[in-house]
Amino acid sequence: MASAPLILLAAGGTGGHLFPAEALGVELIRRGLRVRLVTDARALRYSGLFSKEMIDVVPSETVRGRSPVALARTSLMLMAGTAVAFNLIRRLRPSAIIGFGGYPTVPPLIAARLAGVPGIIHDANAVLGRANRFLSGHVRAIATSLPGVLDRDPALAGKTTTVGTPMRPAILAAAAMPYVSPLPDGPFRLLVVGGSQGARVMSDIVPGAIERLDPSLRGRLILTQQVRDEDMARVRAVYDRLEITVELAPFFTDLPARLASNHLIVSRSGAGTVAELAAIGRPSILVPLPGAIDQDQFANAGVLSQAEAALRIAQADFTSDWLASQISALAAAPERLAAMAENARRVGRLDAAERLADLVMKVAGI
Repeated sequence: MASAPLILLAAGGTGGHLFPAEALGVELIRRGLRVRLVTDARALRYSGLFSKEMIDVVPSETVRGRSPVALARTSLMLMAGTAVAFNLIRRLRPSAIIGFGGYPTVPPLIAARLAGVPGIIHDANAVLGRANRFLSGHVRAIATSLPGVLDRDPALAGKTTTVGTPMRPAILAAAAMPYVSPLPDGPFRLLVVGGSQGARVMSDIVPGAIERLDPSLRGRLILTQQVRDEDMARVRAVYDRLEITVELAPFFTDLPARLASNHLIVSRSGAGTVAELAAIGRPSILVPLPGAIDQDQFANAGVLSQAEAALRIAQADFTSDWLASQISALAAAPERLAAMAENARRVGRLDAAERLADLVMKVAGI
């Protein structure tokens, strides 16, 4: 194994970047290759495929402001990171490096270009992220999760392949569970999540929506909600008063299984969430994070809403009254929920890790 080709995987230290890198790493190892993760210090808390012995930390910095001081600091950190990454690449001699987005991928991908090592980027969003947009002209190939991302850019479209989002084994296991529509008088399982850190808007809106449901539906409801620690007491007080069946937690370690076991999901629309909803095939109500420069979450949610697999609602229009009406309508139409689940599954790609591994090996000449 020590003589097997090495592929470096570069990713920002959040789940949305690390999970696809992990899924690709699993597939590459299955094919007999070696992998290492190049990332920032946040990933040292990561407990998945990559042990600490498989992680190389490279200095990086996100653009945090437009002031000359902020831009100068970011530039200096990225240059320092590039120097560290260049020495790392010279020492490890990888066959290729693939980046999964986030500014921590910039130094290793630029260093790979300087060292003559083939570079690839993967973007899970419906619009190319800023770091990947910067890197797009410096790599041999671009992989996207969704079709049409670069159709309007002929210079990049020619080296772009749509592969999907590589899925962790837990997602693939959850995808094997068929969707079972709620029975008219049976339990109605609702999952509310807000991203890896939760979302205050869910704590502000969802309890009021549950309170507005008809008592007969509330009696059927089995609610699971991700709630930030600082919002926990006020959210729990509402549900205790309503006497509903509920589980509240700041974070769920078994989220794939929970996605699969619920009838309806209310969520943000990060790239990973949308890809997992599609892979597992579950109906959803999506509330894109507002204020993003490139509106990536709005575009991500649009993929499922256009496929009639989800309802997309702007946060400004996301009210307790609106949410209560939608939950009530969907709970009363199990056939619509089943159709949404099937439509979501048609969007999903369960073979993305294999397709991306094929691309990596082709670019690496393996």
